[in-house]
Amino acid sequence: MDAQQSDVDCGCAPTEAEKKRLWPSVNRRAAIGIGALGALGFLAFSSMAYSPGAIAIEGYPSWDEVEAAKANEAAKAAEVTKIRNLISSLEAEVARTQAEAEAASNEFYEAQQAFFEASFKADELQAQADEQAAAADEAANKAGRVAAQLYRNGGDDTSLELFFSDSAASADDLLARLGTMDKLLERNQTVYSEAVTARDAAQSLSDQAEVAREERDRLQKIAEEKMVEAQEKADAAEAALAAQESNLSTLQAQLAALEDETAQTIADYKAGVEEEKRRKAEAEARARAEAERLAREAAEAAANNNSGGSSSGGSSGGSSSGSSGSSGSGGSVVGSGWARPSSGWRTSGYGYRTSQCGSSYCSSSFHAGVDLASGCGSAIYAASAGTVVYAGYNGGYGNYIKIDHGGGIGTGYAHIQSGGIWVGYGQRVSAGQAIAAEGNTGNSFGCHLHFETYINGAPVNPISFMSARGIGV
Repeated sequence: MDAQQSDVDCGCAPTEAEKKRLWPSVNRRAAIGIGALGALGFLAFSSMAYSPGAIAIEGYPSWDEVEAAKANEAAKAAEVTKIRNLISSLEAEVARTQAEAEAASNEFYEAQQAFFEASFKADELQAQADEQAAAADEAANKAGRVAAQLYRNGGDDTSLELFFSDSAASADDLLARLGTMDKLLERNQTVYSEAVTARDAAQSLSDQAEVAREERDRLQKIAEEKMVEAQEKADAAEAALAAQESNLSTLQAQLAALEDETAQTIADYKAGVEEEKRRKAEAEARARAEAERLAREAAEAAANNNSGGSSSGGSSGGSSSGSSGSSGSGGSVVGSGWARPSSGWRTSGYGYRTSQCGSSYCSSSFHAGVDLASGCGSAIYAASAGTVVYAGYNGGYGNYIKIDHGGGIGTGYAHIQSGGIWVGYGQRVSAGQAIAAEGNTGNSFGCHLHFETYINGAPVNPISFMSARGIGV
């Protein structure tokens, strides 16, 4: 507490204004703007939103002030302390925001997986309920036919056969009528009891399915909230890192100049800072050129694909088997407006599978997507036109992109290479556009794309989903 107060007294500590300029807060609207900067995502963010010299920091150490302070020991000591505190603050802010972003991404992943599991459960219960309802109808009709036969043979009322076979609106209606017939109860109690049991089982499963749907909807809302929170935390961490990268080299050079007792001039330090900025700009330019090259290749592949059908010979049905399927021209857009998201082979399908375990985790026993392996760094393409609603880390999915295509349709792309997200939140992408690089982040046993398709947020089998749109995966 005394040290902190001393910093304030001497004017060495970062002021509130300096802190705001060093790491501006990122709200949802600002994040949309960041995402729309261009196809390079974080590269565009760091090179445009926080390019060297983009932030004019009033009251912040300038080179003229450093040079003036160097001539006065007291002023130099105060300036050294201030710059050290600024550097520490930058580093602490990056660490804090990155830790928050990681925690939020893990929460998003857990919430998303809980929603997926609830969705699978609700669908399974509904399928069982539908199957049991059909069995209940058949059992009730059987009881009706038995009753009609009994009464016809007994000569009581042959018209009852028509009554039972055609007029009942449902199994409940028919069983209610049959329940009043003494002869059926006396002669064929077993048939009637089986029909009632089937009806009750169908109703029970329907009730369970309704409860499961309510739980699914509740978990979906939580997952969506966690996704928004995770994106905001990721944006804040990116802003803090960009602020550090933009200012740290200058601060360190200024500190070295103040502490240097040799004849090396401040001009030499300034030249070194400019050289570092030049190297960073060149690296960013090379990354931008690579992304543009991949995008051009995708466009050329789409232009050369005149078949109007599937871009691969992979399975077009709903099979969920893995280690099959064939590779195809990733990014090639077919007549439906959809494209294959990767040129890789399908190494794992959709649905239940044997869980695999590595040194630190085990894979899920239900695979919510398909795995396509093309090679580390290979381009990943948008399966259709849409808006990026998430771009960042997502727990076990590693680096992950989610695209909203409208009409309740969405797609997800997981295990993207570190630094390989080429689009940003809120950005509009076209079908077949190169959006990322294939990687091995998150819970992954090797470089591949884990590709998911969603209807109203819930995952569906990508094999049959893409097949319906003329694409084999």
